[in-house]
Amino acid sequence: MQSEQLGRGLTARHIRFIALGSAIGTGLFYGSSDSIAKAGPSVLLAYLIGGAAVFLMLRSLGEMAVNSPVSGSFGDYARRHLGPLAGFTTGWTYVFEMVIVCVGDVTALAVYMGFWFPQVPQWVWVVATICVLGAVNLASVKVFGELEFWFSIVKVAAIIAMIVAGIAVVVFGLGAHGGSVGVHNLWSNGGFFGGGIGGFLASFAIVMFAFGGTEIIGITAAETKEPARSIPRAINTVPVRILLFYVLTIAVIMMIDPWQSIDGSASPFVQIFESIGFGPAAFVLNIVVVTAALSAINSDIFGAGRMMYGLARTGQAPAALRKVSRNGVPWITVVVMILALGIAVVLNYVIPKEAFTIVASIATFATIWVWLMILLAQLRSRRGLDAEEVAALRFRVPFWPYGQLAATAFMLFVFVVLAWFAETRVAIIVGIVWLAVLAAAYPFTRRQQQLDQPLTNS
Repeated sequence: MQSEQLGRGLTARHIRFIALGSAIGTGLFYGSSDSIAKAGPSVLLAYLIGGAAVFLMLRSLGEMAVNSPVSGSFGDYARRHLGPLAGFTTGWTYVFEMVIVCVGDVTALAVYMGFWFPQVPQWVWVVATICVLGAVNLASVKVFGELEFWFSIVKVAAIIAMIVAGIAVVVFGLGAHGGSVGVHNLWSNGGFFGGGIGGFLASFAIVMFAFGGTEIIGITAAETKEPARSIPRAINTVPVRILLFYVLTIAVIMMIDPWQSIDGSASPFVQIFESIGFGPAAFVLNIVVVTAALSAINSDIFGAGRMMYGLARTGQAPAALRKVSRNGVPWITVVVMILALGIAVVLNYVIPKEAFTIVASIATFATIWVWLMILLAQLRSRRGLDAEEVAALRFRVPFWPYGQLAATAFMLFVFVVLAWFAETRVAIIVGIVWLAVLAAAYPFTRRQQQLDQPLTNS
């Protein structure tokens, strides 16, 4: 009989860099310019507030993942603590999120490759990327982890180089800027809230999208050799990553150039390297963003595939998705993701210029919904434990219960922001339609739900 158990090939090193890489993507390399243009310097406060909420969400996920490392992760936790329908909608909304984000990332990568090969159609790069990363994910989880480790190394090195170069410009006056460079740029160009309160609030939609994907830490738990050690270490580094890779990076950008000059027409990273007279800035940045896109697609295929596997294990997806290869890889789920990415091939063939815009605005709703379900599942989980069981938890959330309640309220606030502003309202509309479709489909899955208790990989 063919095995249905996942392999445990991820080490603590893999988990740390998967967690690190998940927080560093196109949301930072390109999306940061849009958030700066909306909010001005106050976007730094938005990243701090959003980052704090994400950290509390991850600690909630970490408490459950360390206590019960299962393949379905937060989809399974929502099913167990909030009910089967909640688990069903959470799991499939995460899959939906990953497919949408992955289509966007594949499309973005095709655009980046056009920098070097402008004559090659975008859909060619989409097909090539799907084939290569599909093969990687079919090999073994160790191959996936190793590739993600090196992708993250490139991204981290690029950000550190940018921060060092930016500080050199500010402190030593490297490059020619006249009197426009300095810390005073954070408050002297229309004030700290230069974009107004409206711009500050609107920036949260972009800020939270940038943090999307960090929840993959929970999904890796079932394939980690020592989840009780590696998961807490990965999650506890989130505050440092937020301060270093988002707040410090964007602060340096705005110290070099007044925030009004960052209009989204070019990546602020290009501006940093050009500020120190580094000619091939665009060429180097393109290498970095291609790596970031490959990393994101790699993680998207992994995360969505493992979630579908977990849903199948609890009867909320076709049983065929439970099949695992000799290397411990749920290969049918990977194939499903590869086929789903055929959408990107079609979009890039039919409407190459508009494809990224169409798919990028939809994922935020799904991301916030999943995070909200994680927080609510942990709240219900903890309230169902007695004092001895709470004391036995190996990775408890901080600031219980007020921190989790505040993070939950913040997620609801982001939904309000998405609905309030016209440019993001489509996310709410698509999200509501998606949840309605899931609610209608749910009764048809009850026949398959034969497992009353979550399955582990022990």
